[in-house]
Amino acid sequence: MINKGLGRGLNALFGEYEDNSYENITTKKETSGVLEVETDKIKANPNQPRKNFDQEALNELASSIKVHGIVQPIVLNKQPNGEYMIIAGERRWRAAKLCGLKTVPAVIKNYTEKQIKEISIIENLQREDLNPIEAARAIKQLMDEYNLTQEVVAERIGKSRSNIANTLRLLSLYPEVLNMVESGKLSSGHARTLVVIEDPKEQVKYAQMAVNKNLSVRDLEKAVKNWQNPPKKIVVKEEQSLELRELINRMQKTFATKVTAIGNDNKGRIYIDYYNRDDLDRISEILDLIHKREMTLQDLQNFNRRNKQ
Repeated sequence: MINKGLGRGLNALFGEYEDNSYENITTKKETSGVLEVETDKIKANPNQPRKNFDQEALNELASSIKVHGIVQPIVLNKQPNGEYMIIAGERRWRAAKLCGLKTVPAVIKNYTEKQIKEISIIENLQREDLNPIEAARAIKQLMDEYNLTQEVVAERIGKSRSNIANTLRLLSLYPEVLNMVESGKLSSGHARTLVVIEDPKEQVKYAQMAVNKNLSVRDLEKAVKNWQNPPKKIVVKEEQSLELRELINRMQKTFATKVTAIGNDNKGRIYIDYYNRDDLDRISEILDLIHKREMTLQDLQNFNRRNKQ
């Protein structure tokens, strides 16, 4: 009964630790391996990777337990003080307490601290009881503490290596975004989409946009792709009048270089290009000639004005 639904990886792990793991059982009731243990003598595992339990889901499970009882026993480890620590099944234990059960069906084990940690992490990962960030931290803990590769972890919990790699990448998210994922505001799909944004401000900006606008993962993917590859701006050239085009042609012939205009008859800019020092000197000489001619015309006008007086 204990093995139901635990998955191949966890079954194999339990099998590895099976020797001398059960308490000595003498009564007929106990020969099945399942005991009724007082809920008050059971304590949660302080190293449990799952930190958040949805209260509404717990209430629903408690209602189900009232009707059907606990279908799958809790797995406990006997403590020196006579109490028991949960290895697997904390959610069932919490729900049982909610509906007022005094005892719960349990299988008693005698695992080492290392075995307890490994089983607790893998059990949560296989049942997908962890939020994406808790799962990523649990996988990293497995790899760091037991020197396991991604391939080994993938085999133990029955997932692909790429799934493990993608889950671990979530730990690179910035704290504000991590909190959104842990609180359930963003899904693992949203989180994986945001990982590619390395700029912290932009990552938080798109995370908040996904939450505020209730974007689907696909919508967020499109938004992030547009951010990575922004559409090219189309520059619409303003229609220039014939007079302006003729002016530019005259200037090009006069200065003997490229002249361009941006704008229209009312407003714009004219650019005169030069490619070497000779070009620059020629343009300067032309401007000097124009200035001298202007001065000559002004002198002539002043002379005529004096004569009239």
